[in-house]
Amino acid sequence: MERDRNPDSPEVPYWHVRTDENGVSRQDRCRMSDFQFASISSGAAPSWIDRLTDPARRVVILVLPAGWVGEWREFPEPQWIVPLSGRWFVETMDGTRVEMGPGELSFGNDQNTRPDEQGKRGHRSGTVGDEPAVLMLVQVERQSSPGRPCLPG
Repeated sequence: MERDRNPDSPEVPYWHVRTDENGVSRQDRCRMSDFQFASISSGAAPSWIDRLTDPARRVVILVLPAGWVGEWREFPEPQWIVPLSGRWFVETMDGTRVEMGPGELSFGNDQNTRPDEQGKRGHRSGTVGDEPAVLMLVQVERQSSPGRPCLPG
């Protein structure tokens, strides 16, 4: 059942790094669109708010040095990746490589992949350009759900 949405409600794009039903990591372009126009707190002017339902477990700040490339691995747990400065890339087992910088979001959820013929599983990532990439990770309490692109809601 499709919900009625205010036509002025924003949509915020993000990349979803996930494991498909065959154990292969993939990336899908998704959009957050469950925004409500409301006040975030008493006395604050209203704005568009999408309250994600997964509780945050921890917040981590990473500084990846210029030229850094990580080996193939899975994300340690489901997490939002928010680039604060610099640029970075994520490459998944299906061959997709996405570069991101400040203002672009990714949800890393590639747990439980199956190694391919070369032993690769999950993803690899690294910096792009000649400056460090500063990333904020918001790790969340979410169970992995293979085969499902884009988060519900």
